[in-house]
Amino acid sequence: MKNTTQKIVISAMFTALVCVATMLIKIPSPLKGYLNLGDGIVLLAAWTLPLPYGVAAAGLGSALADLLSGYLVYAPATFVIKGLMAVVAYVCCSQLFKKGKTNLSRVVGGILAELVMILGYFLFEGFLYGFVPSLVNIPANAVQGVAGIIIGVALIIIFEKQKIIKLLK
Repeated sequence: MKNTTQKIVISAMFTALVCVATMLIKIPSPLKGYLNLGDGIVLLAAWTLPLPYGVAAAGLGSALADLLSGYLVYAPATFVIKGLMAVVAYVCCSQLFKKGKTNLSRVVGGILAELVMILGYFLFEGFLYGFVPSLVNIPANAVQGVAGIIIGVALIIIFEKQKIIKLLK
């Protein structure tokens, strides 16, 4: 990406995409949260944008979806958890696999990022509702994580084949 204005505009676009993808399909989970498809765009933002911009898009877009959907208590935790997911996905893809961004590095980064999400919500809900009751959301969050990895990897492959990545750089 050539200048700061372009980075901000593209980050804002990803923020909106994360928000919409998160709100598009919401399946209630047992402890007042919900499953969604936003993680795929969170990962895509992490793999596409420079680190601080991807983190901002992931955290802000996801937290905004919580705010707009009436999950106010989740918004601050979501901001932190989704931001950390973006950091993990970015670092794994760009730093741990120095030979280049491959689909394997993205899958590994996606798995680690989704583990951050599962652990993050378990801890948050544990403090909120108790750790034993919060165990019930782990399988639901794992399903959301798997869907996020599949969607994120599929989208990054499409972006690369269509040369969208080069347009964003």
